[in-house]
Amino acid sequence: MDFLFNTNVQFYIAAYLIGGIPFGLLLAKKFAGVDVKASGSGSIGATNVLRVVKERDPVLAKKLGIATLVLDALKGVAVLIVAYFAGMSEATLWAIAVLAVIGHCFSPYLGLEGGKGIATGMGVMMFMLPIETTIALVVWGVMAKTVRISSVSSLTGVLALLISSFIIHPDMAHAPVVFIVFILFYKHIPNIVRVIKGEEKRVI
Repeated sequence: MDFLFNTNVQFYIAAYLIGGIPFGLLLAKKFAGVDVKASGSGSIGATNVLRVVKERDPVLAKKLGIATLVLDALKGVAVLIVAYFAGMSEATLWAIAVLAVIGHCFSPYLGLEGGKGIATGMGVMMFMLPIETTIALVVWGVMAKTVRISSVSSLTGVLALLISSFIIHPDMAHAPVVFIVFILFYKHIPNIVRVIKGEEKRVI
């Protein structure tokens, strides 16, 4: 058990455990009395919180959706900030970023189930690759306004981030970025299938 006293390991564990906190589920249960895992898409993310709570209270739905988005984005960043000021290496920071996303998508509190990882992924990427993430958010915004399909907008933004990272930082080790992108696409497989079938719902 000596490895638990290793600072890197402690940050890795914190990233996974904090990343796994299902804020969307907790907020929806606390303030709207609904279980988002049993309604809508079953996801614990902001989109499903908005969709499910909106059926009862549209105003509250927006507030909880925004709160879920912000908290999911910040939970990975919080550990990164502490690790950065603790003098952790860039490799350690990337490992923390990856583990935060894994924690959200495969939460230890939900039997290794979880959300789609977009907000948490964008949060840690904004810390690690701010320029690329800004580009991704612009692409996401354009797609959200035109296509109005949440999954398509999100995944297009993720692809923009990945591509721009190779262009802007051609010499960096891209494995962590590719791995995070892979996880996000993996969690969106049901959405991708529905898009292909023309069954994916638009955001109204």
